[in-house]
Amino acid sequence: MTEQLALFADNSSASSAPEGLRYVADFISSEVERELIARITALPLQPFQFGQYQGKRRVASFGFRYDYTERRLREADSMPDWLGPVIEQVEAFGGPQTEIAQVLCTEYDTGVGIGWHRDKPQFDRILGLSLGSPCKFRFRRPAGDKWERFTLEAQPRSIYLLSGAARQVWEHSIPAVEAPRYSITLRTMRN
Repeated sequence: MTEQLALFADNSSASSAPEGLRYVADFISSEVERELIARITALPLQPFQFGQYQGKRRVASFGFRYDYTERRLREADSMPDWLGPVIEQVEAFGGPQTEIAQVLCTEYDTGVGIGWHRDKPQFDRILGLSLGSPCKFRFRRPAGDKWERFTLEAQPRSIYLLSGAARQVWEHSIPAVEAPRYSITLRTMRN
């Protein structure tokens, strides 16, 4: 498993990558990826609720979920046993004192993406496994009256970590995917 920031779009280079972004291709095997996709598709996935609006992606939360109507974290179902080995591997990747408290499993059908955002401030570091198909993982931050931009081609079976400026300053989004994609987003809590 080699750590890399490669395959950039928009003529990006590793030097322009957001500080605090870590990316590793081939973090899990094809076999594990197939098993995880099967587990996610077997979940009671629900359309993403953003207040009164319903997103096109479907999700299931564990540990905690963010309630957009009440604007606060709510307890969610406990972590299923099958997530245990994944969490263990991701915590090792995250380093000492990485303790996953929230997991979001997401299904992106063809043509579905996610708009510009930063994860809620109750969460600290964000780690994500990309499954199924590649996606353009886009970043932007204000730079005067323009945006500084960076795009990472996130490959299937890869993992990313957002901390520091990549987590706190940069927004991220994923444009509509060209084939079905799944992700497992794992979050630590802010102290």
